[in-house]
Amino acid sequence: MRMFTRAIGRPLQAAAVAAAVLVAAPSAFAQAPSASAMATARQLVTVTGATALFSPLVAGVVEQSKLLYLQQNPALGKDLNEIAAKMRKDLQPRFKEVEEEVAKLYAQQFNEQEMKEILAFYESPVGKKVLQEQPKVVEGSMKFAQDWANKLSEEVTAKMRDELKKRGHPM
Repeated sequence: MRMFTRAIGRPLQAAAVAAAVLVAAPSAFAQAPSASAMATARQLVTVTGATALFSPLVAGVVEQSKLLYLQQNPALGKDLNEIAAKMRKDLQPRFKEVEEEVAKLYAQQFNEQEMKEILAFYESPVGKKVLQEQPKVVEGSMKFAQDWANKLSEEVTAKMRDELKKRGHPM
């Protein structure tokens, strides 16, 4: 279950960020991007691996449905495993919908010239290094933030307990 949570959790976090972008800048979405801008945006998505975070979505959704049926009837395990494997394969082409939407978001947030400049950066040696090293930075920062939040939570809980004691509540 933990593996499933990880497989779905990260893409959902990224989807939440994308949703926040949609809410934060509604005026940017008024005009549909040109075909040329979309082509550049698709290149940008490919070069940056912008949809890699979402790649477990299809398998995660299939697994979630499989687990739903498996909880209802564990005897369905063999059939569900076969069905799930076929569905993962059959549904994988639908991932193009995610890639297309991410490209559209780029094309709506940046003009074509900006995207070409961004693309040039990511194709440069330092841009390639950013792409290579960024997952490590993100992973490290997420771990730090999680550890930091856990420590902060312990501190806040202890301070609240102390304040409640001061007010006469048994703790």
